[in-house]
Amino acid sequence: MEKIAILVDVQNVYYTCKETFNQHFDYNTFWRAVTKGRDVHQANAYAIASSQEKQRQFHHILRGIGFSVQLKPYIQRKDGSAKADWDVGIAIDAIELAPEVDTIVLVSGDGDFEVLAKRVREKYGKRFEVYGVQALTAQALIDAASSYTPIEGELLL
Repeated sequence: MEKIAILVDVQNVYYTCKETFNQHFDYNTFWRAVTKGRDVHQANAYAIASSQEKQRQFHHILRGIGFSVQLKPYIQRKDGSAKADWDVGIAIDAIELAPEVDTIVLVSGDGDFEVLAKRVREKYGKRFEVYGVQALTAQALIDAASSYTPIEGELLL
Protein backbone atom coordinates (compact mmCIF):
# COMPACT_ATOMS: atom_id res chain seq x y z
CA MET A 1 0.00 0.00 0.00
CA GLU A 2 1.27 3.47 -0.88
CA LYS A 3 2.55 5.35 2.17
CA ILE A 4 1.85 9.10 2.25
CA ALA A 5 2.59 12.19 4.30
CA ILE A 6 0.05 15.02 4.19
CA LEU A 7 1.19 18.57 4.92
CA VAL A 8 -1.47 21.30 5.03
CA ASP A 9 -0.64 25.01 5.09
CA VAL A 10 -3.85 25.95 6.95
CA GLN A 11 -3.47 29.72 6.57
CA ASN A 12 -2.79 29.48 2.85
CA VAL A 13 -5.76 27.22 2.13
CA TYR A 14 -8.06 29.31 4.33
CA TYR A 15 -7.24 32.63 2.66
CA THR A 16 -7.12 31.32 -0.91
CA CYS A 17 -10.50 29.56 -0.57
CA LYS A 18 -12.02 32.61 1.08
CA GLU A 19 -10.63 35.08 -1.46
CA THR A 20 -11.49 33.03 -4.54
CA PHE A 21 -14.74 31.32 -3.57
CA ASN A 22 -15.80 32.93 -0.26
CA GLN A 23 -16.01 29.35 1.02
CA HIS A 24 -14.04 27.07 3.31
CA PHE A 25 -11.89 24.04 2.50
CA ASP A 26 -13.65 20.76 3.25
CA TYR A 27 -11.03 18.87 5.25
CA ASN A 28 -13.26 15.79 5.66
CA THR A 29 -13.88 15.37 1.92
CA PHE A 30 -10.19 16.02 1.21
CA TRP A 31 -9.15 13.40 3.80
CA ARG A 32 -11.45 10.74 2.36
CA ALA A 33 -10.24 11.41 -1.19
CA VAL A 34 -6.51 11.64 -0.53
CA THR A 35 -6.30 8.67 1.85
CA LYS A 36 -8.43 6.20 -0.10
CA GLY A 37 -6.36 3.06 -0.63
CA ARG A 38 -3.31 4.68 0.98
CA ASP A 39 -1.52 4.39 4.31
CA VAL A 40 -1.14 7.72 6.14
CA HIS A 41 2.32 7.77 7.71
CA GLN A 42 1.99 11.37 8.94
CA ALA A 43 -0.59 14.12 8.48
CA ASN A 44 0.28 17.60 9.74
CA ALA A 45 -1.90 20.69 9.67
CA TYR A 46 0.21 23.82 10.25
CA ALA A 47 -1.79 26.59 11.91
CA ILE A 48 -1.51 29.66 14.09
CA ALA A 49 -2.09 29.35 17.83
CA SER A 50 -5.12 31.29 19.01
CA SER A 51 -6.97 31.89 22.24
CA GLN A 52 -10.23 32.29 20.28
CA GLU A 53 -12.62 29.45 21.09
CA LYS A 54 -13.70 29.08 17.45
CA GLN A 55 -10.09 28.53 16.34
CA ARG A 56 -9.46 26.08 19.18
CA GLN A 57 -12.56 24.12 18.13
CA PHE A 58 -11.33 24.09 14.53
CA HIS A 59 -7.97 22.66 15.67
CA HIS A 60 -9.86 20.01 17.65
CA ILE A 61 -11.85 19.08 14.52
CA LEU A 62 -8.62 18.72 12.54
CA ARG A 63 -7.27 16.37 15.21
CA GLY A 64 -10.49 14.37 15.03
CA ILE A 65 -10.07 13.93 11.29
CA GLY A 66 -6.56 12.55 11.77
CA PHE A 67 -4.23 15.53 11.59
CA SER A 68 -1.48 16.36 14.01
CA VAL A 69 -1.98 20.10 14.49
CA GLN A 70 1.26 22.04 14.59
CA LEU A 71 0.81 25.47 16.16
CA LYS A 72 2.98 28.56 15.93
CA PRO A 73 2.36 31.83 17.75
CA TYR A 74 1.16 34.86 15.82
CA ILE A 75 3.87 37.50 16.12
CA GLN A 76 2.96 41.17 16.05
CA ARG A 77 5.96 43.34 15.14
CA LYS A 78 6.63 46.77 16.59
CA ASP A 79 5.93 48.37 13.21
CA GLY A 80 2.42 46.88 13.21
CA SER A 81 3.12 44.16 10.66
CA ALA A 82 2.58 40.53 11.56
CA LYS A 83 4.42 37.29 10.94
CA ALA A 84 2.98 33.80 11.19
CA ASP A 85 4.16 31.55 8.44
CA TRP A 86 5.05 27.89 8.49
CA ASP A 87 7.00 27.60 5.21
CA VAL A 88 10.30 26.56 6.79
CA GLY A 89 8.61 24.11 9.18
CA ILE A 90 6.67 22.50 6.35
CA ALA A 91 9.81 22.23 4.21
CA ILE A 92 11.85 20.65 7.02
CA ASP A 93 9.11 18.13 7.76
CA ALA A 94 8.75 17.24 4.07
CA ILE A 95 12.51 16.61 3.74
CA GLU A 96 12.55 14.52 6.93
CA LEU A 97 9.48 12.52 5.89
CA ALA A 98 10.47 11.97 2.25
CA PRO A 99 12.71 8.93 2.94
CA GLU A 100 9.88 7.29 4.93
CA VAL A 101 7.01 7.64 2.43
CA ASP A 102 6.18 7.13 -1.23
CA THR A 103 4.34 10.43 -1.66
CA ILE A 104 4.25 13.85 -0.07
CA VAL A 105 0.86 15.58 -0.39
CA LEU A 106 1.04 19.35 0.07
CA VAL A 107 -2.03 21.53 0.44
CA SER A 108 -0.81 25.02 -0.46
CA GLY A 109 -0.48 27.21 -3.50
CA ASP A 110 2.62 29.00 -2.23
CA GLY A 111 5.23 29.24 -4.98
CA ASP A 112 8.02 29.08 -2.39
CA PHE A 113 7.37 25.33 -2.27
CA GLU A 114 8.49 24.85 -5.90
CA VAL A 115 12.06 24.15 -4.76
CA LEU A 116 10.77 21.68 -2.17
CA ALA A 117 8.69 19.81 -4.75
CA LYS A 118 11.68 19.54 -7.07
CA ARG A 119 13.99 18.37 -4.29
CA VAL A 120 11.61 15.69 -3.03
CA ARG A 121 11.12 14.37 -6.56
CA GLU A 122 14.74 14.57 -7.73
CA LYS A 123 16.75 13.72 -4.62
CA TYR A 124 14.37 11.21 -3.04
CA GLY A 125 12.55 9.94 -6.13
CA LYS A 126 9.20 10.48 -4.43
CA ARG A 127 5.87 11.72 -5.74
CA PHE A 128 4.88 15.23 -4.72
CA GLU A 129 1.18 16.01 -5.05
CA VAL A 130 -0.16 19.53 -4.70
CA TYR A 131 -3.69 20.68 -3.86
CA GLY A 132 -4.36 24.39 -4.22
CA VAL A 133 -6.85 26.99 -5.39
CA GLN A 134 -6.02 27.26 -9.07
CA ALA A 135 -6.35 31.04 -9.38
CA LEU A 136 -3.91 31.53 -6.50
CA THR A 137 -1.52 28.60 -6.93
CA ALA A 138 1.88 29.46 -8.38
CA GLN A 139 2.36 27.97 -11.83
CA ALA A 140 5.94 27.09 -10.88
CA LEU A 141 4.64 24.90 -8.04
CA ILE A 142 2.11 23.21 -10.32
CA ASP A 143 4.88 22.52 -12.85
CA ALA A 144 7.24 21.14 -10.19
CA ALA A 145 4.64 18.75 -8.73
CA SER A 146 4.08 15.15 -9.79
CA SER A 147 0.39 15.97 -9.89
CA TYR A 148 -1.82 18.95 -9.16
CA THR A 149 -5.43 18.92 -7.99
CA PRO A 150 -7.37 22.18 -7.93
CA ILE A 151 -9.37 22.93 -4.81
CA GLU A 152 -12.88 23.44 -6.13
CA GLY A 153 -16.31 21.82 -6.17
CA GLU A 154 -16.65 19.09 -3.55
CA LEU A 155 -13.48 20.23 -1.76
CA LEU A 156 -15.32 23.40 -0.70
CA LEU A 157 -17.92 24.03 2.00
